[in-house]
Amino acid sequence: MLAVTSASTRFGSQIAVDTLSREVRRGAFFGLLGPNGAGKSTLMSMIAGLRAPDSGSIAVNGRTIAPSAPKARSQLGLVPQNLALYVELSAEQNLTIFGGLYGLAGATLRARVERALEAVRLNERRKDRVKEFSGGMQRRLNLAAALLHEPALLLCDEPTVGVDPQSRNAIFDFLEEQNRRGLTIIYSTHYMEEAERLCNRIGIIDRGRILAEGSLDSLLETLPFDEEVRFPMTEATEPLAAAIEAEGTVTRVTEEFRFRPRTGFKLSRFYALSEALGLPTRLFTTPRPTLEAVFLELTGRTLRE
Repeated sequence: MLAVTSASTRFGSQIAVDTLSREVRRGAFFGLLGPNGAGKSTLMSMIAGLRAPDSGSIAVNGRTIAPSAPKARSQLGLVPQNLALYVELSAEQNLTIFGGLYGLAGATLRARVERALEAVRLNERRKDRVKEFSGGMQRRLNLAAALLHEPALLLCDEPTVGVDPQSRNAIFDFLEEQNRRGLTIIYSTHYMEEAERLCNRIGIIDRGRILAEGSLDSLLETLPFDEEVRFPMTEATEPLAAAIEAEGTVTRVTEEFRFRPRTGFKLSRFYALSEALGLPTRLFTTPRPTLEAVFLELTGRTLRE
C-alpha cells in the first residue's frame, strides 16, 4: 500500500526525516511510536503529499505522492494533529463541504454524509455548530471527514490529543472496525498504550529514523530480559525470601522483594513454597517487558524526555 524510499527532509540545519525507507502492506494497522520531535508529523505530512521530501520518493498503491499530484493524493484520508474543521458551521455542513472537495455530489454525497454521521455517533448533533462540541466529538467528526471519499489509506497524526478517555475509546473502536473492514491505517502516537492496543505492526521512530519495526511481541523479544517475581517486604514474606535466596538472587528495593531465579529453577517451586507459607497469589507480580523499555534500549532515553 505504501512505499517510502530513501525519503529525507530538513528544516534549515535540522534533519527531520533521515533517509527513511519503509513499506506498509495493504490492510495493516501500522503505528509510528516516538516522542515529540521524533519526525512523526513531518513524515505524515510527506506521505499526505503536503510536503515534498527533499530527496527520495513516496508512493501509495504504486502512484507517487507529491503536492503536485492531486489524483494520487485522492487515495488518502488525513486526520491531522490540529483539528481541520469549520467551527461556526454544523457537523452536517462540514461534511458536505469536505465531500464536495473530494468531488462527491448529489445523492452519493448525501448518503456518504449520512453514513459518516451514523458511524461516528453524531447523527443527533448533525445540525449543531462544531464549536459547541466537546473535543472528543470534534475529533470524531474530523475522522468522518477524512473517510467520506473512501480512501485506500488513512493517516492519523496523533488523533487523540486533548481527548477524554471515553471519547478516546470511541475513536479506538471506530478505527479498529474500519481496519477490520480492510482499511489500511498509519497511526502516529507517543502513547505506548495506544500503539499496544491498536497496531499490528509498530515502527519505533526517533530523530527521523525508524530504529525497529515489528509486531508488539517481536519488538518485546528483542529486549534482554531476566525473569523476575516481585512481592511486598513484610513480616509474613520474610520466610519466603529466606527460603529462596539459594535459588537465585533476592534484592530489596524500597519495601519490595525482587527475586530473579537461577537458570533451571522452576517458578512452580516458588509458588509451592509461597502456598506452603499461606501467602496469597495476589501478593506476587511478574513484570513483563514494555515498549518503553524497548525504546530506552534503542535510544538511551525515555519516550517522554
